[in-house]
Amino acid sequence: MKHYRKELWFQTKHRREYINITKLVQKAIDESEIQEGFVLVNAMHITASVFINDDESGLHHDFERFLERVAPEKPYDQYRHNGYEDNADAHIKRQLFGREVVCAITRGSLDFGPWEQIFYGEFDGMRRKRVLIKIIGEESKNLL
Repeated sequence: MKHYRKELWFQTKHRREYINITKLVQKAIDESEIQEGFVLVNAMHITASVFINDDESGLHHDFERFLERVAPEKPYDQYRHNGYEDNADAHIKRQLFGREVVCAITRGSLDFGPWEQIFYGEFDGMRRKRVLIKIIGEESKNLL
């Protein structure tokens, strides 16, 4: 069994952004030379998320509308957490979208269904944050 680890770093220009990181994850798989196994991709910050969905701008707009209904950013004083910081809403949004994804690797590629893509979701941005990619599996191209 082989393993490979890589970090991705992001610093968004806005408080909330969705970044398609599918190609970056596939690049890490290519670098690992693992052909059959699994990849874990997780946000290493409590106000960011990694999730799988469709890369469609209307859907991303719908994410925003939904999240703002469930956990609106303002007014800041609606949250007990917001004393020192103003990001309680970002913590809740992260809980809804999740910390990580685990994906199968088959013949050296992400084994996805139609339209599936991996996203980094930032809910309290404009500072440097990281995503961990951890890959485990076998190199042998003769496994299948």
